[in-house]
Amino acid sequence: MTIQSELLQEIQAFVRATGIAETTFGRLAANDGKLVARLRDGKGITTRTVEKIRAYLGAHGAAHGAALSVPAAAHAAAPIEVLGRIAGALERLAPAAVEGADLDAADAFIWMAESLRLEPVGTVNRVEIKLLKGIDRQMDLLLDNTRRFAAGLPANNALLWGARGTGKSSLVKAVHAKVLEEKPGSLVLVEIHREDIPSLPKLLALLRAAERRCLLFCDDLSFEGSDASFKSLKAVLEGGIEGRPANVVFYATSNRRHLMPREMIDNERSTAINPAEAVEEKVSLSDRFGLWLGFHNCDQPTYFAIVEGYAKHYGLDDPSIDLTAAANEWAVTRGARSGRVAWQFIQDLAGRLGKPLD
Repeated sequence: MTIQSELLQEIQAFVRATGIAETTFGRLAANDGKLVARLRDGKGITTRTVEKIRAYLGAHGAAHGAALSVPAAAHAAAPIEVLGRIAGALERLAPAAVEGADLDAADAFIWMAESLRLEPVGTVNRVEIKLLKGIDRQMDLLLDNTRRFAAGLPANNALLWGARGTGKSSLVKAVHAKVLEEKPGSLVLVEIHREDIPSLPKLLALLRAAERRCLLFCDDLSFEGSDASFKSLKAVLEGGIEGRPANVVFYATSNRRHLMPREMIDNERSTAINPAEAVEEKVSLSDRFGLWLGFHNCDQPTYFAIVEGYAKHYGLDDPSIDLTAAANEWAVTRGARSGRVAWQFIQDLAGRLGKPLD
C-alpha cells in the first residue's frame, strides 16, 4: 500500500469520525479544499503536504475523539491504530537530517549519502606503502602534500590520473596510513562514492564543524558530457563563496586526465565563434586540483619488482617456483603489466601454496 492510499484511508476515517466535510478537512489541514479528491484520483503529494496532514491529525485527532459519541468513537478507534503505521511511514519518507559525526570513533569513514551519515570503517583495505613500486616520485609528492595538510599547513587538492591498476587509489590509502603512523590521530580518511558527488555540499557542511583534519577521497572520478554534477563539484572545490573548508583536502583518482571525455568533434568545430570555449569548459574542473600526479603502465622490471616485493612480504618466495616466469606468464594471459595484475598473481600464487595473505 502506498503512502497516498494509507493517508487517504486515515483521512476518510477521520472525517467520518468527526463529521467534517472532506473539503473542509483539506482547507484546515493543508489549505487545499481539493486535497482529498486529488488523493482519491491517485495524484502525487509532496513531503511538505504530508507533514502538514500528519501535524493536523496529530493535533486534532485526540480532541475530536474525546467529543465523539460512543458509536462514532468505535469508528475512530481503528484509525488511531493506523496512525502509528502512517507515522512510521512518514518518518521514512521525510528527508533525514544531517547529524553531527563523531570523527574520533575511527580513522576512516564512508559517506552514506542516502542517510546523510558517516559510517566508520574499522579496517581499511590498503597496501603498505613500502610495497608500492615504480611510483616513487608520485609517492613523495603526495606524501609531502598530505604531511603539510595534517600539520595544519596549506595543501592542494590532488588528482591522481592515469592507466588502470597502477596504484592510484592504493597510494592514497597508503599515504593516509603512513601519516597516521607518524602522527596518530592527525588525519581522518573519508570516502565519497562517485554517484554521491551531488551530496558533497552536505558532507562538507558536516566536516566543516569537525576538529580533525579530513582527507576526502573519491575513487574513479569521471563525468560524461551530459553529466551536470561536475559543475557543482567545481564550485565546491574552488570558486564558491564558502569555499573548501580549511580542515578538508580533496583527493581523487581517475583514468582521465581532465575527468571529462574529449571527443574528436571538439577539434572539428571550425564553425564555432570560439571553439576553444568548449574545451575550456571540459578542462576547468581538473584545474581545481593544484597537484596533478600522472601514473603510467609499468615496464617489465618494475612489474617483476612489485611481484617479488609482495612474495617476500607474504612469505611466498618458494624456491620450487620460478617466480619471474610464472609472473610473466600471468601478465601475458592478462595482456597487461601493472600493480593490480601483480597483486592478482600473488593472490593466485598464495592460493596454490595454501598460504593466507595476512
